[in-house]
Order: sequence, then C-alpha cells, then structure tokens
Amino acid sequence: MLRLTATVLLTLCLPYSLWAQNTEYDIAYIWDSSLENVLDYQEQLSEVFEGDELLRFQIVGRDKGQYGIIYNLNGNALTALQTSIKHSAILQREGLAECRAVEDRGYHELYNVSYGFGPNLEALKKDYNRIYSYLGEEVGKKLYIMQANAQSYSLVYRRMGDRASTNTVARRHARLLKSKRIDTSITPEVNSPVVYGESSHLSEATESPDVIQPVELDEEQEALAAHRVNRSIVALTPRMVKKTYALPTPSTPYFEKNIEELIEKLRRKGSLARDERTSWVVYDLSREESLVTINTNQVFQAASMVKPFISLAFFHQVREGKLLYGPRSRRNMEAMIQHSNNASTNWVIKMAGGPARCQEILRKHYSHIFKGTRIVEYIPPGGRTYKNSAIPSDYIRFLQALWKSKLPYSKEMRRLMSLPGRDRLYDGTPIPRGTIVYNKTGSTAHLCGDMGILVLRGKNGKSHPYAIVGIIEKSSRAKNYGAWMRTRGNVIRQVSTLVYEEMKNKYRL
Repeated sequence: MLRLTATVLLTLCLPYSLWAQNTEYDIAYIWDSSLENVLDYQEQLSEVFEGDELLRFQIVGRDKGQYGIIYNLNGNALTALQTSIKHSAILQREGLAECRAVEDRGYHELYNVSYGFGPNLEALKKDYNRIYSYLGEEVGKKLYIMQANAQSYSLVYRRMGDRASTNTVARRHARLLKSKRIDTSITPEVNSPVVYGESSHLSEATESPDVIQPVELDEEQEALAAHRVNRSIVALTPRMVKKTYALPTPSTPYFEKNIEELIEKLRRKGSLARDERTSWVVYDLSREESLVTINTNQVFQAASMVKPFISLAFFHQVREGKLLYGPRSRRNMEAMIQHSNNASTNWVIKMAGGPARCQEILRKHYSHIFKGTRIVEYIPPGGRTYKNSAIPSDYIRFLQALWKSKLPYSKEMRRLMSLPGRDRLYDGTPIPRGTIVYNKTGSTAHLCGDMGILVLRGKNGKSHPYAIVGIIEKSSRAKNYGAWMRTRGNVIRQVSTLVYEEMKNKYRL
C-alpha cells in the first residue's frame, strides 16, 4: 500500500495559486497588532533555531498596523513547502504554533536609523555614548550596536518603522548630530545579533573600570591546570565572604497584599489558570529590606534562570586556578546568558565538571545562598529542561551577593546579565528609560519567569537598586506554548510595573 509523506499530502491539498509561476515565497510564523508580542516571539524563536538559519528571520509590517515574523526564503513553492514542514515539526516539538508558506507580497520591510558601520567596536561605543547623551533616553532605550557580519558592527536606533517615517526621523537626527560629525541613514530591520545596548552602556558608566577581561590564550588551553593560569587575573577577584542573606518579613505588607490581589484578579479573568503557581519576591537593595515575599521557599523549575548559577560554578573554579576564562569561554558565557543558547550552556557545564560538580560547588561553597537549588541535568535536546530546580529566595540571595560583589567575578557576571535581550521586567513596561537591568529569563512549556536587578535613577542622580523575581509555573504542559508564554510574560510585566510604582513613591522619583 502506498504511504504518502507529509510533503506529498500537503502538496495535494495546496491551492493552485501557490504554484503560480515566477512567484517567490517566504515562511510566516506570527501576525499580531502588538510589536511587543512579536518581539517576544522572536526571542522564543531564537532559542529554537540557531546559526545562519536564525539570521533569515525578519520582523515585517503589513496593513492595519500588524507586525509579523517571516523567514526570508525567496524560494519557489516546493522549497517553501518543504521548509515550512521542517520548521513546523521543530516548532511543534517545542509547543509552538506551526508556520506556513506565503507568497512574498502583502507585507513590507521595517527600517531603522543607522549612525555608523565598521569593524571598530570601541569606536562605535564612543559614538553610542555621544548619541545617547545628545538624543536622550527615549532614543537610548532602542539604541543598539549590532553584529552586522563576522568583521563589522552597525550602530542603529532600532525604530522598526515604515520607510517614509524612518527617513523623516533620520533627517531630523542628522540635523541634530551635524555638529558631532555623525551621519545618518536608514537600514532595513534584520535579525542581527545585538552586542551592546542601554544597560551595557549604563552599567559600564557606573562600574569601576577594572572589570576582568578574559585571558588571551589559545582556546585549547582554557581547561589547563592551575600552574598555567594568569595569576594577575585571579588576584583581581574579590575574596568570598560567607554571609547569610536572609529574607526578612516584608516592610510593606500593604504592598504585598496589592500583588496578591492583582494575581487573584488575573485568575478570575482567566489570565492565570488554577493549575498555575506563582511566586513574587522583591528586595530593596538600598535599604536592605524585603518588600514582597510570596511563595519564596516553594520549589519551581529553574529553566534558564539557573544559568547564572552555572556561571558562578565556572567562575569559582577560575578563581581557584582550575579553569581559565579565555576567548572561547567568554563567547560561550555570553551566548548562555544573553541568548540562552543551550549548546553553549552545556559547554560551560561540561567545562565546570558536569551538573553534579556544579551542584557540589554551590552546596559546599555557597550554602548560605543556595538553600533549595538543584542542578542535576545538562540542557536536553529541544531545551526541555524540567529537572533543574530552585526556590525563589535563592535567586534573591544570589542577586544580593552579586550586587554587593561578594561572588567571584561579580562584575563580569553583572556585565553578562546586562547584555541586551528581551526581558519581562523592563521591556514593554512604563519603567523609565535609563534604568539599568541585570537579568535572566527562563521559559519552558511549564514555566515563565524572570529574575534580575533594576537600578532606578533619582532626579538627583542617586541610584535606587532593587531585586525582583517573578515565576509562573503550570502543572500541565501549555497547549499553545507561544501564546501562553506571551500572556504570562505580560503578567510579569504588570507586576514589575506595580513594583516600579511602589519604588517611585517610596523614593519620590
């Protein structure tokens, strides 16, 4: 009996128009009136696809104010069909909606304002500083240095607007920047990796300049024994001080009640299901007092939020002289924290001695911080990491120690956590521009979370840092992972906004 493949079955069902001659096709993944939702979905795709394939994804616009993501295939009908089947299988394994082949028409490119292009990253950082200072924080929040290709970078205001309006903005910026001798142009929005953004810039401006740089050695030397370690680098690492970071009773019980009432309201509306547990923890780092402690000691999946803990296990061994932090280590560490790259994560875990060794280091040397964290597995294929777990208070204790530089390579870990990427604490919220964010998101088909430090700036320039953790875990696997992740991410944003409003009133910002 003839067994038809999925390709043949779909081919037989295709409308005649799809086989039109001389027509090019792309693959479509999402259409939404909210650009924030599309950006969130792009972040999810970046965890599923990697390498050159990921670079072909592009955010586009179409009529009626909609945005979408397409895979810029420009292929014939059969190639588009085969690609959509391949990608749909990958997406379905992750719980995401299927994609489909579409004719290359009915949507248009989005454009950004460009201020420069070249191989010198440090020179572009100087231009970034001038533009950020001169054009203000409204532009600064969307100002990025992107990896244009293997040798070059581009400095852009990631406006993502239509061609005409972006041209208008570019001309206005050209007039404003003429005295700075910075030219402007427009460039299409493409999925280039972001290497530098607002939090990186602000963090560099506030940190002292002795952030530890990787040792410039051959990559094969990075796992050598202690006698080859650059002792001057190790000497720069602060001495660990074992102090117990307790979570006291909230100083503002009324505010914790406000959070609880919001969560209950969202449950009644259906924005949260009854089988979804949540935890919310907020700690004022300036006054060293708890603001919210909801379900702080319940065990939740860690998902990718465990990755900064893995970096700590690695850096602990660098300080001891058992590992080297070289160029390859740095690339994998950045990919693990900034892009949540699972292959890089497994590389770091392996270099650190495996999951059991990471767990042993945290238990033996940092038991004052990690009371309920369990690192027991590498990241499985497809990113379905369900076995690693943590309690929310561990995240807060880690962030407290990180902020106070009580961990090996604290400044480098803060740099890694400030690298540009979508988050659920700041992006898509009314929290003012110019806020530094050090964070790590986590997501699986069961969990949506974010943990980090936000550093608000007062009118007098004084900093007001606070640590925040938001976790939503579903007992059953979400049927539509993409939609579930976006809606739950927005719940975390609502809570983060309430926290900002509380801090704003507290410090009269």
